[in-house]
Amino acid sequence: MAQSTIAPMPDPVTIRDAPRHRFGSPGGAGERDLPMTIGEVAGEFGITPRALRFYESKRLVAPQREGALRLYCRRDRERIALILTGRRLGFTLAEIKRLVDGPDGSKLRLTRQTCVEQINMLERQKRGIERALDELRHIYSSFYRKLGRG
Repeated sequence: MAQSTIAPMPDPVTIRDAPRHRFGSPGGAGERDLPMTIGEVAGEFGITPRALRFYESKRLVAPQREGALRLYCRRDRERIALILTGRRLGFTLAEIKRLVDGPDGSKLRLTRQTCVEQINMLERQKRGIERALDELRHIYSSFYRKLGRG
């Protein structure tokens, strides 16, 4: 199978506000800007509070603290959305940190070169997964051949 490659180009591209999540409760803009607890944010994004604490430990997000209580403002939640977008695109947390750390931290700073490298890495992973699936299917079908002889 021929390896697909894409010629890199240096133009930077940004991804903003993806995926789209409902920040806060429905209602006016003031309600959406109210801080949310770790449990509320975890529910909002479909992740665990443990994942949020892990992102905090890696300095990807820094919620306001009131004692043991973590409060996530709208900007924190927008950053979490970017982190999850980066994870979905296959970037490591260290790579995501570099991609979101910038003047405002409100976007993934991707270049064409970064996209090309990520596409190529995901294509390699996909080929490896396809080989593993083929092997497992072969093993699975061997069970039926053994049953036919038994």
